[in-house]
Amino acid sequence: MATIKDIAQLVGVSSATVSRVLNYDETISVNEETREAIFEAAEKLQYRKKVVYPKIENVALLFWSSDKEELEDIYYRSICEEMRRQAEKRNVQITLITKSDGIESVPPNAKAFIGIGWFSQKEIDALKKITDQGVFVETSPDESLYDSVRSNLDSIVTQIVDFFVAKKHKNIGFIGPSDYDIQTFEKVMDVRQWSFIESVKYYGLYQERNIYVADALTVKEGYRIGIRMVEELGNRLPTAVCIASDTLAVGILQAFNEKGVLIPKRTEVFSINDINVAQYVSPPLTTFHIDIPAMCESALDLLQERLIKKREITKTVYINGKPIFRKSCVK
Repeated sequence: MATIKDIAQLVGVSSATVSRVLNYDETISVNEETREAIFEAAEKLQYRKKVVYPKIENVALLFWSSDKEELEDIYYRSICEEMRRQAEKRNVQITLITKSDGIESVPPNAKAFIGIGWFSQKEIDALKKITDQGVFVETSPDESLYDSVRSNLDSIVTQIVDFFVAKKHKNIGFIGPSDYDIQTFEKVMDVRQWSFIESVKYYGLYQERNIYVADALTVKEGYRIGIRMVEELGNRLPTAVCIASDTLAVGILQAFNEKGVLIPKRTEVFSINDINVAQYVSPPLTTFHIDIPAMCESALDLLQERLIKKREITKTVYINGKPIFRKSCVK
């Protein structure tokens, strides 16, 4: 691995000069030719500057997921594990607090928090009394005060519909969950359902009968809806279905297989999340991959900006996905 000394020897300057140039020290007096030579040598030798992250203490990692959500919990646990790994690498000291511990377990001296999962207004109000520095992952309950990082579900669903339309599908269905109002807990339309409706309306293909709203994100619920779709729609069953989550999709595949619906010959299935089990079901599931490392990296970037650089304006970052084509939907 190249060092500053190696660059200095190649250019013919001191190590101190190389160090100050590479760190963009504006007080150093060197001509432009030498400055360019240093950067060219660094690139030629593939020099990688060591990043030293300032220490950040007293950060609460709030893991607000439920084991009752079965496979969906795998997705959130993957985020939690990756966040812990990256936080350690970045010198961010975190304390894990789970939903079962309760919001009252957040230390009163917490400088900031990273929240993974769904939080009620009561819980958010409790956090506000402790700190105004926090990042939510996969939700954005208070964008006026806290930062957030979310997968770009609106864009992802639109891309799925565009894909189906490009393949000449005219009978397109959707299966997904409700969202919930954080104050009243009443059901509201989830962004994935909203995006689907707007997208198929744009193409003049909206059919209300093709939309099924799940009561929960579980395999069992996916199976129940799959059976119901086949029985209610019969020959009108969609030729392509956008499913909001791999968890539901696993149950849908089970139901369709049981009812003799051939996938993808009769109906193509496209899902979201790309959890590990997606590649092992029958048929293997075509799904949008969510880049969890990129999501965690962005969340920690936001946290450091607020705590170290003292940024005052809040940010919401959307992470796009990548389609992974398997046998449930042919590319």
